Amino acid sequence: MKILLTGASGFVGGAFMRLAAGHPEIEVHGIGRRAMPFVNYTRHDLVEPLELDFTPDVVIHAAARSLPWGSRAEYHAQNVAATRQVTEFCQRKKVGNLVYVSSSSVFYREEDQEGMTEESPIGPEFVNDYARTKYEGECLVREFEGRWVILRPRAVFGPGDTVLFPRILAAALAGKMYRLTRNGPPARGDLIYIDTLCSYLLRAAVDPEIRGEFNLTNHHPIEIEAFLWEIFRRLGIEVPERRLSAAGALQVATGIEWFYRIFRPRTEPPITRFGIGVLAYSKTFDVSKSLAAFGPPAVSLEEGVESFIRWQKQNMPPP
Repeated sequence: MKILLTGASGFVGGAFMRLAAGHPEIEVHGIGRRAMPFVNYTRHDLVEPLELDFTPDVVIHAAARSLPWGSRAEYHAQNVAATRQVTEFCQRKKVGNLVYVSSSSVFYREEDQEGMTEESPIGPEFVNDYARTKYEGECLVREFEGRWVILRPRAVFGPGDTVLFPRILAAALAGKMYRLTRNGPPARGDLIYIDTLCSYLLRAAVDPEIRGEFNLTNHHPIEIEAFLWEIFRRLGIEVPERRLSAAGALQVATGIEWFYRIFRPRTEPPITRFGIGVLAYSKTFDVSKSLAAFGPPAVSLEEGVESFIRWQKQNMPPP
């Protein structure tokens, strides 16, 4: 089995490359925008046509602009145009299998959403350009003439995380974290540990019976703030005591975003509406479909948290 992996220089792609190294029955060739120490790797930016002397049996398209800030043109280039380059590569090389790493954010609205399934409504409005362009990528993949799989992981975390926890921990260490108050019970959410996601990616690549769309989590919803505060305590980070209403935080984030759009468009603001929404709204999924197709998570949430905390302690800046 030969696999071409895009986004191999990113968090998910790099973890998959390391996982694949332990499977001699498959050959993985990675591509990414940055230089990486992998043996089978080509540095390439998917804004350009993909030409490669490697004909895979399946392509896993994990490359994306996943940062929470950027221009609409940047998101379109890296999430939509890049996906078109991948599907056109598959056509030229006559590759019959395509796995697309999308995002659970395609479903999100600024409200609680519990028990979402693959049939839950998507659009026409989206919470940000990332969610919009990931869905536009999904639409391109659905036009693929071979077997296609769309995977929507929710809140990927683990060693090497560059998006989710780094921003939360940086805000906490800078003393800029608040407890959000909201109407109703505490916000709940799902996560997925990186090794669980990579095991699902591998299964999607090699199992020809797996087709269609799947929402992916670790099948273990948690109370978001209680989960965060426990991680803070275990890392020796002070748990915030200051409180702010979720509605007030969203208003502040809106003003800050407008300021940065106008005066500092190349700089990520300290808070965004999307970032506040992660803490303010419940987002949980019914993953019965993915459990039936892929089986239970390869790594439990508890095991994943232990591994992440060990890694984080080794990589935290000195006090």
